[in-house]
Amino acid sequence: MLVKTRGIVLHTIAYNDTYSITHIYTEAFGRASFLVPRRKGKRTNLSKALFIPLSVVEMDVEHLNKRDLHRIKETRMCFPQTEIYCNPVKNIIALFLAEVLFRAVKDTQPDPHLFNYLFSSIQLFEIAEEGVANFHIVFLLRLLVHLGIYPNTDGKRINSYFDMLNGTFVSSIPAHRHFLNREESEAFNTLFRISFENMSLYTFSRRERVSIINRIIEYYRLHIPEFPEIKSISVMQSLFD
Repeated sequence: MLVKTRGIVLHTIAYNDTYSITHIYTEAFGRASFLVPRRKGKRTNLSKALFIPLSVVEMDVEHLNKRDLHRIKETRMCFPQTEIYCNPVKNIIALFLAEVLFRAVKDTQPDPHLFNYLFSSIQLFEIAEEGVANFHIVFLLRLLVHLGIYPNTDGKRINSYFDMLNGTFVSSIPAHRHFLNREESEAFNTLFRISFENMSLYTFSRRERVSIINRIIEYYRLHIPEFPEIKSISVMQSLFD
């Protein structure tokens, strides 16, 4: 039986000469893996252009619970993503965010709140004209809410240390090395006020931006098991040199 679902493309790898495996976060099933023909032919109308990382697609799929790899019968874009594909800054940020999602979002059960967050964020990214250089910072911080690892921001945050391991601000240096000093903690504190609505009002130097992203990724690594190095981070950071 065919099931219609929307999905967000995370990552594609070659499987053999005929097929690739595309990992997609779907609205109906959570994360799932699909066999996608590497060439468009008589038996398929699937275009490789539809499976670029962070593409938002609507699919008709054959999904069986006991199967690890599923098949897509038909795919179409949910909305145009011309800016994300053609704007070099947006394109590299999209590749970076898709890689983070590929490593962080592993649940094979549907999560409507998470899917709606991803869907609406990518829609906003496509049309955003201001604050684009800060989009990934907001995206990653807000994603923490949906992953269940958002820091505890209650209590005193002035002249405090941010304990990254426990996700909270503390008044004294923790008994481990995963914390921010007072200056870094104060800077990190300001990030909890940034949003998609006001991201254009924040300006960072290259050094500050690199530090922010590295610290956010470090936080992900501390709280998500087997979270590896993000290979695209250096390419993305070079955009702001």
